[in-house]
Amino acid sequence: MLTVQDHELVAAAIGEAETRTDGEISVVVAPESDSYADAVLHWALLVALLPLALFATFPDLLHWATAFVHEPWGDEAPPLRLIVLFLLFKTISAFLVAWAIFRLPRVRIAITPHETRTRRCRRRAIMVFQVGTERRTATRSGVLLYLSMAERHAEIVADELIQSKIGGEEWGEAMAALLAGIRAGQPGQGIADAVRLIGDVLATHFPYTGTDPNEMPDRLIQL
Repeated sequence: MLTVQDHELVAAAIGEAETRTDGEISVVVAPESDSYADAVLHWALLVALLPLALFATFPDLLHWATAFVHEPWGDEAPPLRLIVLFLLFKTISAFLVAWAIFRLPRVRIAITPHETRTRRCRRRAIMVFQVGTERRTATRSGVLLYLSMAERHAEIVADELIQSKIGGEEWGEAMAALLAGIRAGQPGQGIADAVRLIGDVLATHFPYTGTDPNEMPDRLIQL
């Protein structure tokens, strides 16, 4: 969780970094980048099929289970109908229980493949950049630092002009500082350190000329 002090720390870091560069730095923190509802559904369906697989592998277990339910009620219900209803009940019950468990935030993140989480964080970062940062500056020099808390994943997205001069590897130290702060339980400090390092990179390629106005607010945006 980010505190008021964290917001102030990041805002100060953005202001300081932008005194050294014509670039504009935007910071956005999201609780998560996706609901991963498809992953929850896929795993719940898989669990729902387990009773069917179990009874198909061990038919005697199915006969024992249906007999246990059927015998106290006599012979009114046809065995085939009882078996179908029994399997249907087991399948639906397994699905509902699994779906409820897999929807828990930490479980939902854990069952989603790492590649999927990374891809969707990147997609969300680009969307946020396009809405709030891209081409919002006269010199096309905006940079977005995007952090998704649930996935503990960060992305740096930059305008075309910056991408043409700065390779992705140059953001490495900033990403490392950010993740180090998160692991240490100090996300605000990690973000502020990352902003300063982003400022160092921008100052190298886009030094401050005094002619580029401050076109974006120097603050952390928490979605």
